[in-house]
Amino acid sequence: MNRALFILLIVLTTSLMGSSFAVGKIGLNYISPLLLVGLRFTLAGLLMGLLVILLKRNHPKKLREWIQIIIVGFFQTTGVMGFIFLSLRTITAGESSILTFTNPLLVIIFGTLFLGTKYRWNQWLGVLVGFIGVFITLGGNLDVQQLGTLFGLLSAVSWAIATLLLKKWGASFDIWVLTAYQMLFGGLLLLIGSALFEQVQIVITSVSILIVLWLAIMASIVQFAIWFFLLQKENPGKVSSFLFLAPLFGVIFGWLLLKEQLHITTLIGGAIILVGIYLVNRPQKIKEIDNTL
Repeated sequence: MNRALFILLIVLTTSLMGSSFAVGKIGLNYISPLLLVGLRFTLAGLLMGLLVILLKRNHPKKLREWIQIIIVGFFQTTGVMGFIFLSLRTITAGESSILTFTNPLLVIIFGTLFLGTKYRWNQWLGVLVGFIGVFITLGGNLDVQQLGTLFGLLSAVSWAIATLLLKKWGASFDIWVLTAYQMLFGGLLLLIGSALFEQVQIVITSVSILIVLWLAIMASIVQFAIWFFLLQKENPGKVSSFLFLAPLFGVIFGWLLLKEQLHITTLIGGAIILVGIYLVNRPQKIKEIDNTL
């Protein structure tokens, strides 16, 4: 792929990831958290589901496979996105994005503890560096009694679990079908959670409609489409190493759209976390064998 096109698409997909935090926080002025994120992913799932049906992508045949998709949707969409939007009620979009994108660090820990996966030394260094960054970002005081902070951390935990499940089950699914239906099922579970556990609020205006459409189409469908395209066209390790840009854009959009203050601890800690995420995702260099005599 042309280098300029690769850079453009990387910046576009990671900026769309990051934008959802600030745009979502604005949306909370109109719609209650679980309802907002439930509408986002139910709509996105319906649109992607219709697309994969029209394109005649390979759908699961067994009940067990559909149950696996629902479980992935519970962690990847219901858990991750539900906790993110709940966190946005009490912490900044930048802080929420930084906490959420610590998930690659947790994948290393959970993969080692529960799957016996072996990781490289630089990945463990990335975990250590990343969590030092989290501590600094939160002002040197990791106060999990602050609900927003706790929800932000739980979003990362849920994402890490979803990642490990996808590594275990994902190979047997068409990735577009899996993405569509996990978003749909996850979105429906969020709508049920909204009806059961929150005081539903919705104010229908042109702004609130645009927010839902942006989150569902641009920050979900388009973002996933670009990300999967890059994963197919380039080395997945190379592509994943740029995931550190997403929380950076989360902080930038929080500053631009919400006028969030950029505290020195947030900037320093966030930068350290980005280094940790890069170390975790950095592809391993393959040494060339010298065949010369």
